[in-house]
Amino acid sequence: MHLTVPTMLTLLRIALVPVLVVFFYLPFGWSNFACVFIFVLAAVTDIADGYIARKTGQTSRFGAFLDPVADKIMVSTALVLLVQRQETYQAVFALAAAVIIGREITISALREWMSEIGESALVSVSGVGKLKTIFQMTAIGFLLYHENIFWIPVALIGELLLYLAAALTLWSMWTYLKAAWPVISDSRHHAADSDQSPE
Repeated sequence: MHLTVPTMLTLLRIALVPVLVVFFYLPFGWSNFACVFIFVLAAVTDIADGYIARKTGQTSRFGAFLDPVADKIMVSTALVLLVQRQETYQAVFALAAAVIIGREITISALREWMSEIGESALVSVSGVGKLKTIFQMTAIGFLLYHENIFWIPVALIGELLLYLAAALTLWSMWTYLKAAWPVISDSRHHAADSDQSPE
């Protein structure tokens, strides 16, 4: 398999996940800044690999599969780390994180199935989904930094943004499921699925 530049950037994003975990637990005052840097670097590679793939035509089926996987691994890992550090309203925070992670799993499975039956256009990325991603990534960056900047309550802002991202997550999931429902409820597709061996 020939590794393209976009695919190598995606693999780098996955490699940054254990680095993020290590720096998150380091007992140094600068470790929170390092965590934000690693997370932002991962986000930059996400933007860069898509841009390079489109501009140079270096697209591949493996890259198309790996790119969203890398994103979800990084986001899920960051949320799990942040849940255990949360001191106030931990149950609410954990629920918001579970909603975001659960949505990613659900929509990924839905998109894979819709792609297999040739209906992927129905679950293409929506405006709500993009907005959710912006709030989600900003929230995680704020929460990883955690410390106040002068009089700005960084952690509190990050927490509020995460709750907003969770609300947008539910909205976007409803949008995707609503668009896919005619296909999901179509008996012809269920009949085709029944011919497949269970995993």
